Amino acid sequence: MLTYTKLKRNRRKCLALTGLTPKEFSALLPAFARAYEERYPADKTMTGKPRRRKVGGGRKGVLGDPEQQLLFILVHQKTYPLQALLGEVFELSQPRVNEWVHRLLPILKGALDELGLLPERDPQRFAHREQGHGEVPDLSIDGTERRRQRPKNPAQQAAHYSGKKKTHCDKNVVIVQAQTKRVGFLSQTYAGKTHDKKIVDTEPIVYPPGTTLHQDTGFQGYTPGVQQTCQPKKSLARESSRRPRSA
Repeated sequence: MLTYTKLKRNRRKCLALTGLTPKEFSALLPAFARAYEERYPADKTMTGKPRRRKVGGGRKGVLGDPEQQLLFILVHQKTYPLQALLGEVFELSQPRVNEWVHRLLPILKGALDELGLLPERDPQRFAHREQGHGEVPDLSIDGTERRRQRPKNPAQQAAHYSGKKKTHCDKNVVIVQAQTKRVGFLSQTYAGKTHDKKIVDTEPIVYPPGTTLHQDTGFQGYTPGVQQTCQPKKSLARESSRRPRSA
């Protein structure tokens, strides 16, 4: 079974499976444990009824410790495996995996919110939320894609098929603080075929004053009200290699 006791010894593997380094995991753990205790007090059952026996009685669960609970939900979020596979990794049945996922997702969200790490979803409130962090508004914007099951409907298949990734996926636009790598904004979810610029045109993001915004060519023509926009130019050598040679 995958345990955090073993995983934290390997920084590279911990980062690959959870998206966090052992140091970042340790920083998140106390807030996660507090959020879990607040939602599920130790003196009550999962249904909210008073316990009839002392805390700790009965069979020990494989996700009984906050460390294992946080590890479980982070692995789910980072790798997004089938529930049957996640069950094999943590020695749980598929129904139990489903139950734990629905139980722990709100806990993780509450912990991130407490630490001020939960990204803003409202584009109109982004500037106000970002100013509260007191950081230099040096931001990077990019589109992210995550794989999904292929829809059965042909029209939905076409909408979710990404020519860039050659797979069916969902897409979001994220804005990251360039220095701390903190995700400050997460757009709503769109079909994988949706262009990055179309998303930001649909969601009019309000930026903090004095923002320097780094963006790639996927946002060509996007000119928000910021102090400076930095966008790399296409390499002439790369462009010439793509052009068909004349006979």
